Amino acid sequence: MSKRTVSLESLPARQLSRSNGPLYRQLGEILRAPIADGKFPVGASLPKEAEIAEWFGISLITVRQALRELAAEGLIRKRSAKPAVVAAQAPPMRHAWNLRSFGDIAAATENAELVIRSYRREKSPEAAEIFGLAASERCYCLRAVLIARGRADTQVTTYFPPEIGMRLTRGNFDDVLIFRSVQKHLGLRLAAAAITVKAEVADADLAADLDCSEGEAVLTVEMLYRSVDQQPIEFTIARHRADVYTLTYDAPNDIP
Repeated sequence: MSKRTVSLESLPARQLSRSNGPLYRQLGEILRAPIADGKFPVGASLPKEAEIAEWFGISLITVRQALRELAAEGLIRKRSAKPAVVAAQAPPMRHAWNLRSFGDIAAATENAELVIRSYRREKSPEAAEIFGLAASERCYCLRAVLIARGRADTQVTTYFPPEIGMRLTRGNFDDVLIFRSVQKHLGLRLAAAAITVKAEVADADLAADLDCSEGEAVLTVEMLYRSVDQQPIEFTIARHRADVYTLTYDAPNDIP
């Protein structure tokens, strides 16, 4: 629940003019200042979009564009049919994930904690197809949330084929890296991971897990781990808050 609703009257009077650049950027600067100095505290609700538009004599489209930019910076959190809420006094540090090796995957989880939600057999046609199973066959599924920098910012869902999953227990997942737990407890060595990156939006369950709004952008990374004999061992779907995660990789020039 918001601490309070801030008042536009606390802002200095300022006339917006197209001669000074795009109106939405001017509005963004006006709203950014009281957020940065704490006059609009974290947890407080901004006035309604219509009230902001009327106060500055601008269109709702302009207001919404300004708020989208503040939300992209992580300063506010937009909510469906409700006023935006101040989320941070300064833009949060974005976490860049370099995907070139298992070491990079490990580095991305440094100082993080894996909180296990459940480990049980579940039906997943996608995982069943990957493991060469009938669509109706249940795979073993680990559900967890990754806590990093003091907050939940990644939802983790990992599937195992029956012959692998039956050899694991919930207590075996004692490492923030699931593939490292598998290697340690089963004596396997995973040789490679095929990685697919997708853009998704948060549904109600994911929004609750990651403390974000339903419909917000999510960076989804699917990782299929294989053993040295190329057998699929683990299929992990990691859904990251897009406002704190970025993805980077090196692309060598292989064109003569």
